[in-house]
Amino acid sequence: MRYAFVQELTALAKKNKDIILLTGDLGFTVFEDFAKQFPKQFFNVGVAESNMIGIATGLALSGKIVFAYSIASFATFRPFEFIRNDACLHKAPVIIVGSGAGLSYSDSGTTHFAIQDIAIMRCLPNLTIFAPADQIETRWATREAIKLKSPVYLRLGKKGEPDIHRQPPSLKVGKGNFVKKGKDFVVIATGNIVFNALEAVKILEKEGLKGSVISMHTLKPIDKKLIQKLALTTKYLITVEEHSILGGLGGAVAEIVSQMSTIKAKLLILGLPDNFPQKLGSHTYLRDIYGLSPKKISQRIKKFLTK
Repeated sequence: MRYAFVQELTALAKKNKDIILLTGDLGFTVFEDFAKQFPKQFFNVGVAESNMIGIATGLALSGKIVFAYSIASFATFRPFEFIRNDACLHKAPVIIVGSGAGLSYSDSGTTHFAIQDIAIMRCLPNLTIFAPADQIETRWATREAIKLKSPVYLRLGKKGEPDIHRQPPSLKVGKGNFVKKGKDFVVIATGNIVFNALEAVKILEKEGLKGSVISMHTLKPIDKKLIQKLALTTKYLITVEEHSILGGLGGAVAEIVSQMSTIKAKLLILGLPDNFPQKLGSHTYLRDIYGLSPKKISQRIKKFLTK
């Protein structure tokens, strides 16, 4: 996803000299072409994420469109106060790009895991959150982030996530995107785990259970009307995210459903437990042991459907 992001940004920067890219001493093998083509639009601010947000806000309030890039955990947790006070409270067009969503930095330790970032960023005022599922959604989200002219958090994977779309669909900010339709249950997934959710539903389809899959590429504003409709019309509603089960996609859906006077759906929230063990290994390994591989997701959904 990060390569799709910088490719799209490079194409946009050719047409708009107000686009600025800041990095916190990251993006090596990713940003070289951008830096070479636009030396006056690229700045490495060093390992100083809070300062990066301050610089980004100043540039944004001076008429620039600023992308501030770092590892997702460093882009959100370290400079959180600056994001809140500088970018969000001033409605500055600062686009915070967090690469390596969820467990992507699987062998770097829990300091690099971005599994609470959605929760803390959702509560910030004036902020839009994008969590694209593949390269196509990433390119779309990059373009839309510029159009918004307000703070954005763009949450990206970094492990060469497979495309879930064969061709660009019609996407809208704040509207969930159906990538598969079925009658027995509905899965709402977000970001770099959507592919696994889709594969899990395909496994269940072979067992006679047909489900829908929605890519919730916009987490804020989330598609409230769609969630309310699903809560009234489907029997089983499942959320899947590579994030803590507290405060993320599942939490956002639960907030909406819990305020409805009448619902039909039972809700299952799949993600990372609050007190998960601190293990290291490949991304595939960690997803499997925490129940987020296609096979484990399918097993958890089947148990939910049949209990």
